[in-house]
Amino acid sequence: MPTTALIDLRSDTVTRPTPAMRAAMMAAPLGDDVLGDEPTVQALEAKIAALLGKDAALYVPSGTMANQLAIRTVCEPGDEIVAHRDSHIIHYETGAPAALAGCMIAPLDGPGGLFEPAQVAAAIKPKDQHAPFSRMLVLENTHNRGGGTVWPLEQFAACAATGRERGLHVHIDGARLMNACIASGHAPREYAQHADSVSVCFSKGLGAPVGSALVGGAAFIARARRFRKMFGGAMRQSGLLAAACIHALDHHVARLADDHANAKRLARAVAAIPGLSLEGAPESIPTNMVFFTLDARLGNAQEFCVRLAQHDVAAIGMGHNRVRLVTHLDVSAADIDRAATAIANAARSA
Repeated sequence: MPTTALIDLRSDTVTRPTPAMRAAMMAAPLGDDVLGDEPTVQALEAKIAALLGKDAALYVPSGTMANQLAIRTVCEPGDEIVAHRDSHIIHYETGAPAALAGCMIAPLDGPGGLFEPAQVAAAIKPKDQHAPFSRMLVLENTHNRGGGTVWPLEQFAACAATGRERGLHVHIDGARLMNACIASGHAPREYAQHADSVSVCFSKGLGAPVGSALVGGAAFIARARRFRKMFGGAMRQSGLLAAACIHALDHHVARLADDHANAKRLARAVAAIPGLSLEGAPESIPTNMVFFTLDARLGNAQEFCVRLAQHDVAAIGMGHNRVRLVTHLDVSAADIDRAATAIANAARSA
């Protein structure tokens, strides 16, 4: 993709379809997904289900819908979900577990958005009329607010086993699961085999314009399909969008390593800028996210991002003095170097 004046590091959701992806979209055979004859959507669902080693999948407009469909499919009002306190389902899904499924969340602590099996066991409520019913465990991989962190497979499997042994439905919020797999060297099904359901987003690091999938057992997906219709997520000629997702799975997974390398490149530059405190060592940046905090003299995160935009770099504040930068397929190594200069200039102009 050509370099533009603005280097957009707000998120990996800002990518534009490549010319090859656009061609795949235009060539896609189409039907009506609600009526059950959308061939490209069906091909995508079969492809992602096979990749994760599950029976079935459901194509949906967004990662939020995929997560919320999983919750509504499994949970009833008054149930409780065990999840890290910095989980996406808590901070970025508009209170949907409460609004759509009537569920509470039992929040866990832990560095980088991760936790231990003993914490899962301790969070599960006794079966008593006074307590909510512990129904689901959510593991987010990679973990956004945790810094794009990747679950070590052994720790992940142990937490999932603790939940399943105690009757919890284990769900992976795998919006950036492919990033986790490229970073860890594990195949997607190596994580998915420990869970009952998985959400995967195509419009983040994989670069498709729209869409996520919910993946799981056949009966689970059949029930989720009904709630997709209820939530307004059933689309018609959505094969136009699904074709982009198929192209992304075929061509954009391995190249996530480039984004991870660019994130380390950017982190090395940020670490050298006075007034900015990089979270972690540059070489320990796990995937495609760089977080730093600001000294008080540089103002708050929102003010810093406004100054940064004046230097043609877009970023997002993730709290009072915390800033997130996300690398993606529309950002080259040369763009990273330009962005580093702009960040240094924004810090000096405070």
